[in-house]
Amino acid sequence: MGKGESSSKKVITKEEWEKKLSEVKIRKEDMNRLVMNFLVTEGYVEAAEKFQHESGTQPDIDLGTITDRMAVRKAVQCGQVEDAIEKVNDLNPEILDTNPQLFFHLQQQRLIELIRAGKVEEALEFAQEELAPRGEENHAFLEELERTVALLAFDDASTCPVKEVKELLDNAQRQKTASELNAAILTSQSHEKDPKLPSLLKMLIWAQNQLDEKASYPRINDLVNATLEEPVT
Repeated sequence: MGKGESSSKKVITKEEWEKKLSEVKIRKEDMNRLVMNFLVTEGYVEAAEKFQHESGTQPDIDLGTITDRMAVRKAVQCGQVEDAIEKVNDLNPEILDTNPQLFFHLQQQRLIELIRAGKVEEALEFAQEELAPRGEENHAFLEELERTVALLAFDDASTCPVKEVKELLDNAQRQKTASELNAAILTSQSHEKDPKLPSLLKMLIWAQNQLDEKASYPRINDLVNATLEEPVT
C-alpha cells in the first residue's frame, strides 16, 4: 500500500473507539445464553451446571444428555468404536439408521483400529463383509475404503510413506469421527451442532478485515484477552 493510499484512510483513536463501543448495549442475559450454548455444545457438563447455578441461565437441553453424549464421543476418541455405536443406539437408534455416511465413517474407524492393533486377517474380513458392500453403492465410500485398506500393505502401518494414508492413524482422525458423531447427536436433539461463540469470532475477524480497507482503528488481534491495539497511522 502506498503512502498516499494509507493517509487517505480515516483514523479513529482508541478513545473514540472505546466511546463507540460503550454505546453498544448488550444484555447480560444474551451473553449468558451465549456462554451456556458453548458449554452445552462442547459438552462441559460440570461447567454448565455450575454456570446455571451461578447465573440462573437455563440450558435449552437436559444436561443429563450431555454426559451420555460425551461418553459416546470419548469412546470414539479412545478407539472403542463398537462401544460408541452401542451407546449411540441406546440414545437414539435413528441417528445411525438415517445417516449412512456417519455409519460408514464409524465402520471405517473400526477398520482403522483393527489395523492399528495389527489384526490383519480380522481387518481384511471386516473390510470385505462390512465396508466393501457399502463401497459398491457409493463411489466416495469406495475411495475412502481403498485408502484405509492401503495401510495393510505395510508390515508396520505407521511406516506408510503416503501422507494421506498414514494420517488415518493419527488421533486427529479419531477426533474427526468423534466430532461428526457428536454433531449428529446434537442435531437429533434439535440443538445446534456448532457453538455460536466461534462463529461470532469469525464474524469479528471478517468485519475487521473489511474495515481495514477504509479506516485505521483499534483492532482486536488478541482474541483471548480482547485487547484493543493502538491504531496504525
